[in-house]
Amino acid sequence: MTKRDYYEVLGVAKNASEEDIKKSYRRLAMKHHPDRNAGDKTAEGQFKEAKEAYEVLSDAHKRRSYDQHGHAAFAGGSAGARGGAGFSDVGDIFGDIFGDIFGGGRRQQERRGADLRYVLELDLEEAVFGVEKQFDIPTVVACEVCHGSGSQDGKVETCGVCRGRGRVIGSRGIFQVEQACPQCGGSGKKIDKPCRRCHGHGRVEQEKTLSVKIPAGVDTGDRIRLAGEGQAGPAGMAAGDLYVEVSVREHKLFVREGNDLHCEVPIRFSQAALGGDVLIPTLEGEAIIRVPAETQTGKMFRLRQKGVKSVRGGAQGDMLCRVVVETPVKLNKRQRELMEEFEATFSDGKEHSPRQSGWLDGVKAFWDRMNS
Repeated sequence: MTKRDYYEVLGVAKNASEEDIKKSYRRLAMKHHPDRNAGDKTAEGQFKEAKEAYEVLSDAHKRRSYDQHGHAAFAGGSAGARGGAGFSDVGDIFGDIFGDIFGGGRRQQERRGADLRYVLELDLEEAVFGVEKQFDIPTVVACEVCHGSGSQDGKVETCGVCRGRGRVIGSRGIFQVEQACPQCGGSGKKIDKPCRRCHGHGRVEQEKTLSVKIPAGVDTGDRIRLAGEGQAGPAGMAAGDLYVEVSVREHKLFVREGNDLHCEVPIRFSQAALGGDVLIPTLEGEAIIRVPAETQTGKMFRLRQKGVKSVRGGAQGDMLCRVVVETPVKLNKRQRELMEEFEATFSDGKEHSPRQSGWLDGVKAFWDRMNS
């Protein structure tokens, strides 16, 4: 498929300012973000297209190459590599759109600490009603001795090669390549006396305990972003973020599908034949379903608003109970005699077992066709 012109994607002129490009991207990203258009593949494609365009046009060097050579400037690799992936957390877009407003900016983000991912397992009840959890995570934190500067005496000078940017630009044919400064390793700083504790890195490995409040209604795959709780940045740079990903354990009674809860309710065949009230559990306590006489296996009963209220809002789900008629086991002598007497009363199954009679008629018709 032919790529559209990046300026056309963002709806800006070729001489548009950085601010105009940023404003247009914010508008399109918020409009087409997957969190606002769940299941809409068209919106998802438009979101990715806008993000890829912004990745190029918001970077002066990439934009210059694109203006000169078009999409060919990035042949063999996506210009917006991050834009090609799906977004499962709204924090991903906030980091791009609003990062510079709150002191972020793309160049600073490139030099900040790494983001971390932690999978937090929850019971179904915890996911439905919300819970506060503590957990330990190995990470990299700022060195306490040098306060993250990497310098033993606190003296830090600007790197003379990159002049504090932490990045240098080289040329490869018609392309300009930006990479971490080989002199300072991307920190933008020069340290004469490295800290003995962290050896000049400004960071040390450490396990820390964190607490996170899980909102009610989360489900497997939902993510919670803890800003600044990722790895510390090099030489005092900003820390990355920690993404806590929810994984809900399998429940013994209930299965969650969207906002609804499903469960199977075993009943005796006498209950199914005669009818009666059956006590069932719900996440909020006990409830009663009235089983009518002559109920068959598989009949579904719906309890309104006994399901889950999603973290994203909307109506509370229902609980759907599927009854299963259970065959009695370990019969004593008297029970077996009663069952035999009861069975002997069925001279014609058509009246009392319509499904069985229909099935037998179907079998007979099948064999007649096979033998004809």
